[in-house]
Amino acid sequence: MFLISKILSLSASFTPLKALDPTLLRQLKETLPTALFEKLNGSLSIDQDQLMFAEYKVRVLEEKLRLIRIEKYGPGSEKLSDAQLELLELEPGVSRAEVKAESERDQLKLPLKPRRKHPGRQELPANLARVEKIIACTAEQCVCGNCGKENSVIGYETSEQLDVKPAQYFVVVTKREKRACKGCAEQGVECAPAPVRIIEKGLASDRVVIDTVVSKYADYVPLYRQSAILERETGIELCRATLDS
Repeated sequence: MFLISKILSLSASFTPLKALDPTLLRQLKETLPTALFEKLNGSLSIDQDQLMFAEYKVRVLEEKLRLIRIEKYGPGSEKLSDAQLELLELEPGVSRAEVKAESERDQLKLPLKPRRKHPGRQELPANLARVEKIIACTAEQCVCGNCGKENSVIGYETSEQLDVKPAQYFVVVTKREKRACKGCAEQGVECAPAPVRIIEKGLASDRVVIDTVVSKYADYVPLYRQSAILERETGIELCRATLDS
């Protein structure tokens, strides 16, 4: 059974008998009839020759295909690999100038970025305000498990996280005094001057207008998104025309 399995493996790999280990070759020759041994050896040799011929034929066809692609894309494509030439076939409208520029570009070496050591935990800026939150130990942790006395606070395990306070929208009610002389009705009514605003009689305050402009031109948040955010946060629907006025 061992010799039969070896013969089957030889047939699958197209290995000639002369390439086997001398000991195994001698065992095969002693076990198999001479006619069967010679026939098997010749059959495997023919299969090996056919396989080698097929490999040579594939190489010739690949080289012909490469020459056709080089002629198509110009002399600059001679420096490109077969994989790059194959990718050019998938790109419509590739010019010879682009192919030449690609051939002159330095090949990227892997890995693209050198592996750097992890810098460790990032520290938050010292200028940000700190809000401390103390978490007390549980009742079981406050009592010594040995003597039953109360445990003393000896320090804190500290960690920092960046937090944010959501924007708070409110309504500014501006009241301008109106004064009049009760004894002189002909003097009329005097009213405190209205403060100067970016948009006169606008529904949005100067701060809202400034935030809208900064979000649009600095943060690239379009007006329709800002309108949706305001409606979600305040319940007020401000159209884009109002924000853009």
